[in-house]
Amino acid sequence: MALSTSMFSAANGLQAHSEAMNTVSDNIANISTTGFKQNQARFSDVLMTTVADAAAGRSQGQGASLSGIQTNFTQGSMQPTGRSTDLALQGNGFFVVKGSFAGTDGQFFTRDGGFHLDANGTLVNSSGLVVQGYMADKQGVPQSQVSDMQVGGVSLVPPHATSKATIRANLDASAPIVPFDLTKPASTSTFGTSLTVYDSRGASYDCDLYFCNVGGNAYTWHAVVDEGSQTAGTAGVNFEAGTGTLQFDTEGFLVSPSTGTATFNFAGADPAQDIEFTFGDATVDGGTGRDGVTSYQGKSNITYLEQDGYAEGALLGVSVDDSGAVSGSFTNGMQRFLGTVCVANFVNQEGLGRVGGSLYIANGGSGLPAIGPPGVGGRGNIISGSLEQSNVNLSQEFVNLLTYQRGFEANTRSIKASDQMLQELVNLTR
Repeated sequence: MALSTSMFSAANGLQAHSEAMNTVSDNIANISTTGFKQNQARFSDVLMTTVADAAAGRSQGQGASLSGIQTNFTQGSMQPTGRSTDLALQGNGFFVVKGSFAGTDGQFFTRDGGFHLDANGTLVNSSGLVVQGYMADKQGVPQSQVSDMQVGGVSLVPPHATSKATIRANLDASAPIVPFDLTKPASTSTFGTSLTVYDSRGASYDCDLYFCNVGGNAYTWHAVVDEGSQTAGTAGVNFEAGTGTLQFDTEGFLVSPSTGTATFNFAGADPAQDIEFTFGDATVDGGTGRDGVTSYQGKSNITYLEQDGYAEGALLGVSVDDSGAVSGSFTNGMQRFLGTVCVANFVNQEGLGRVGGSLYIANGGSGLPAIGPPGVGGRGNIISGSLEQSNVNLSQEFVNLLTYQRGFEANTRSIKASDQMLQELVNLTR
């Protein structure tokens, strides 16, 4: 009978609107969930007739059903956090994490980039799933295979012996000529400075550089250390590891040489350690003679002094830049590239399966993940120090809430009306 059928149609409508209300409630509940994407209820009509009936024009509806939940993957706003391991994606794609979640082991995908280092130095999310990326080898070259971002595994940077030193300075052209005496270098030189150098074990030593005006637009240089630092040396005695002559032209530009070498034999370390001192772009080598050591009239001074050695360093912390590159900061002041966070993209991201915890899994509807570095291949860019907020539009959700509420109420009225009509029919027999 059509009256009873109408009640079933209204009941289907009640069920569909109840499920749609749950979708709205879920969206509102996740208004503050990082990386959450709004879900939208999709309705479809229900027919009580067959396809053949429909072809003959005898279609009869039986209410509505919730045909599916569609996820809206539009971009959420960015919220700066100040934490370098907090990452947000601007554009398409998902961070890739791996591990066990809700009893399932596998690879998961998320827009929630709230990452941190665990006790093992592994970059993980709030559920303990390991962030995936391309780790760098000892030479700082990213590997081609995707692996766990075990950045804390690089807990130490080994020492590096000094091999190069760069000097920029001015040596007073009008300074008096003084013969250099190794036993008392400070009082028999025109100008001096000091730098710290390192041997192959990472031990540090003070190396004094002395410059002496010898006339004829020339200066000699002398690299001096305590002889006690050298193999079979005597402490308290000066040892000259290298010397040479810097020739300038009448304008004070460096003519030659561009470099000079000093050789050290630090006790207990690799023997014959050469340190190349770079004095500038000498004109004999086609340079200007002005970028480095010059000899103008005026006070002698050092403007730049740097060497490439360092002691062993322990990991202090990690940071991630906008390209997804993970770098480590070490106690010896070094910065080292450790790897790059990877990003996955899908042909149909709306087909991903939602598993909770701001996580998705790939399936037949989404297609296989296309994993690679961020910013290429259609994958979004990473914004470091920020998190992507939920893209739920609260005002729209309230409108949907009222719409579904009215739809539910209207279906209850249909049931009541059908019930009253059936009651009248029953009363005919009395």
